[in-house]
Amino acid sequence: QVQLVESGGGSVQTGASLRLSCAASGLTFSEYAMGWFRQAPGKEREYVGTITRTGTTYFAAALKGRFTISRDNAKNIVYLQMNSLKPEDTAVYYCAGRGALVIRTTPADYAYWGQGTQVTVSS
Repeated sequence: QVQLVESGGGSVQTGASLRLSCAASGLTFSEYAMGWFRQAPGKEREYVGTITRTGTTYFAAALKGRFTISRDNAKNIVYLQMNSLKPEDTAVYYCAGRGALVIRTTPADYAYWGQGTQVTVSS
């Protein structure tokens, strides 16, 4: 049974940083591309970024430069480092797994999902 468990969310002020973690089990982690998405109240789930099996990263254009993704294949964990946070970054953040080589940015292309972790940024 595949499980993805996010952690690290919280309430911060504008300009702060947060690092989210996603611990994976039940899959061969090193063979999966891992993505991050977010969903604000009343909005559709939005693509944040992906890290491939080999560590290549790709981000939504609007987030590139503030967010980074890394992975530790020995620990089966993927991280989302978020810097210079803004109120518009407030959302539930989800990690997702995709067992393919090609980077995809739509939720339907990811087979496994975590339960999400709330990030709230106040001004």
